[in-house]
Amino acid sequence: MKTDIEIAQEAVMEPIEKVAGTLGMSADDLELYGKYKAKLTEEYLESLESRPDGKLILVTAINPTPAGEGKTTTTVGLGQAFGRLGKNAVIALREPSLGPCFGIKGGAAGGGYAQVVPMEELNLHFTGDFHAITSANNLLAALLDNHIQQGNELQIDTRQIVWKRCMDMNDRVLRNIVVGLGSKMDGFVREDHFVITVASEIMAILCLADNMKDLKERLSRIIVAYNYNGEPVTAGDLQAVGAMAALLKDALKPNLIQTLEHTPALVHGGPFANIAHGCNSVRATKAALKMADYCITEAGFGADLGAEKFFDIKCRMTGLKPDAVVLVATVRALKYNGGVAKEELSTENLEALKRGIVNLEKHIENLQKYGVPVVVTLNSFVTDTPAEIGFVKEFCEAKSCEFALSEVWAKGGEGGIALAEKVLETLEKRKSNFRLLYEEELSLEEKIQTIATEIYGAGSVSFTAAAKKQLQKLADLGFGKLPVCMAKNQYSLSDNPKLLGRPEGFELTVREVYVSAGAGFVVALTGDVVTMPGLSKKPSAYGIDVNENGVITGLF
Repeated sequence: MKTDIEIAQEAVMEPIEKVAGTLGMSADDLELYGKYKAKLTEEYLESLESRPDGKLILVTAINPTPAGEGKTTTTVGLGQAFGRLGKNAVIALREPSLGPCFGIKGGAAGGGYAQVVPMEELNLHFTGDFHAITSANNLLAALLDNHIQQGNELQIDTRQIVWKRCMDMNDRVLRNIVVGLGSKMDGFVREDHFVITVASEIMAILCLADNMKDLKERLSRIIVAYNYNGEPVTAGDLQAVGAMAALLKDALKPNLIQTLEHTPALVHGGPFANIAHGCNSVRATKAALKMADYCITEAGFGADLGAEKFFDIKCRMTGLKPDAVVLVATVRALKYNGGVAKEELSTENLEALKRGIVNLEKHIENLQKYGVPVVVTLNSFVTDTPAEIGFVKEFCEAKSCEFALSEVWAKGGEGGIALAEKVLETLEKRKSNFRLLYEEELSLEEKIQTIATEIYGAGSVSFTAAAKKQLQKLADLGFGKLPVCMAKNQYSLSDNPKLLGRPEGFELTVREVYVSAGAGFVVALTGDVVTMPGLSKKPSAYGIDVNENGVITGLF
């Protein structure tokens, strides 16, 4: 059986100008990054504004397991299937982070015969967007420390610096560090921290900004520290905005690539969904809606994280209204939730499937709270039995969900036709009555409690003393009406990754709360989640290599 990278390397790609031409674009609408990658020009993006919007389809999934779910694979395969049916569709995805590529999760190009290409370039440096974000973030950090070194005119309290440096790699030793050691000229000695680039506020800002003007306004609102009077000090106060925007100028433009079947794909931005808001850029989604009749996008990890944030943060801020949701599951993952060991998932086990399907049930119920029609799809494995597939189908239909089997990993677009037809039928017959989960007038505590109880199934929420103090301060500063971005482990609906299935009545612990004023939301850290991941005992990096001909191996 061929690996994902072998399939991608054997693909015959079309020049990106030809792919763009299927959407009526000309060479002048593109800024080329080689033969198979391009950015959309600002002039082209402006020309789209007068066009009507197509239909917006969100793809999400149950909680991830070691058995695999295939959310991105399904998204790509669904787009390819739309193309085979003669439908004009554009896929909108996130860019991969180097951290998972060299860690344990892998890349974000899809899999099998449902991938976006060039796969290696996408999973590595791509068009440099993440490097630009990292540089802008760390420029602000350098300006902050230099301001303190040069006399501290803004009276910054060095005990209340909240801006963190970042890098796009899993490096646990950088979570908590000391900077400024050495002579007096080497800076003020203080504790500092790193987050992974995909959890940085600059990443969130880039993904939520509409244009350069909006980007600069958001950058100016970033809170880097507090002064001795407890007042916020911003990036605007540090005169950092212009230089940061210059670094981000090209990164702000969406990237265009293609699938294995030459379906256009906009891949732009990449915040994690467990420790950030988990959605591709607003610019890419809005552009895709104008460029085609159907925009198929995804939100990260399980629906309790990515989909909730897509709805309550991204849609709230932009006015986007999804027309349908595709919820991805696998028989293997459901059996894993039912207590079956990974090594035994290939054996038919209806009892375990019945126990584990409660995870899917909770995600269905959660999505239905937003008033959007739901289509459940099983990402097919050869070990799935007719009895297992039949059980899931009957379960979904009893929950007023449409159901379709997906075989896109093995068959590409052809394997997604049943799903595509079901989605098209749903769009035609069922109207979306999209609504948000909570109103902005609720307090920050009430918003957190609503998400915890309504989406996660918690019985109560516990706030540490530090979190309570932070919440009060944010309310006093006028940030109480902002939406909440929950940082939670992705493996469980709860804040305990070991609680699989559908845990209920548990206590969710919020240990820290801070504002991302430029992004426009408040972040709540729960359980033991961290914003700088670490590498595993045997990271994927061990298996990645490049030969003398420049061919990369081991990249999935």
